[in-house]
Amino acid sequence: MLLVIDVGNTNMVLGIYRGDTLLENWRVETRASRTEDELGILLRQLFGVAGVDIADVKNVIVSCVVPPMLRSIRVMTQRYLNLEPLIVGPGTKTGMPIRYENPREVGADRIVNAVAAYEQVKSELIIVDFGTATTFDAVSRSGEYLGGAICPGLVVSTEALFQRASKLPRVQVAEPKQVIGRTTVDSLTSGIFYGAVGMVDTIVAGMKVELGGEPRVFATGGLATLIASKSESIDVVAPMLTLEGLRIIHRRNE
Repeated sequence: MLLVIDVGNTNMVLGIYRGDTLLENWRVETRASRTEDELGILLRQLFGVAGVDIADVKNVIVSCVVPPMLRSIRVMTQRYLNLEPLIVGPGTKTGMPIRYENPREVGADRIVNAVAAYEQVKSELIIVDFGTATTFDAVSRSGEYLGGAICPGLVVSTEALFQRASKLPRVQVAEPKQVIGRTTVDSLTSGIFYGAVGMVDTIVAGMKVELGGEPRVFATGGLATLIASKSESIDVVAPMLTLEGLRIIHRRNE
């Protein structure tokens, strides 16, 4: 079995693959202060709940955008799995040329997502990832990572609004009943939701012009399904896109 780990700024997502089949996956809070032993105990607990024997794991691949956690994860896999993890980064065989001016600046998760999406369509595409930041990534018809756009994530930006405007109440990111809010809560809900939808559709439209062709648009991340319900540009919601990309990259590095 293959253990895939994607460490984001807010959440860490783990999955277990047997061959090409995702058997189980979990989402836990990212905490850079976690030690290797805390991570190991957490991993054993997750496997125990799923009824999976941790000894069956033969390979590990990690994508991480929180550098302080890399050492803890590496030591955890060595101590609790007796395995050396493959860390996605410069030098990893992804099968995707990176046309960023400085390829080292691109987050590993963005490349992993791009690899997974391109494997599905083998044509030009756009990925919208709703995470701590909302990222937009463009891939050419020939499978080159071209770049994209980075925006504040919905949760981060709304939390900043609540902190700076003392009279505004906290609201959840959700689809409102109507665009014209009749209360402050309804107005906030409408603005946050439709502001996000408008942002996605506008940026995707601009990317489509520059890419040419008929790019498919993938959405992933915690709020992908919610925003896709009203977006006119999202074609495919793929919650496990990053995990699938890790599986593919591991196969290319075996």
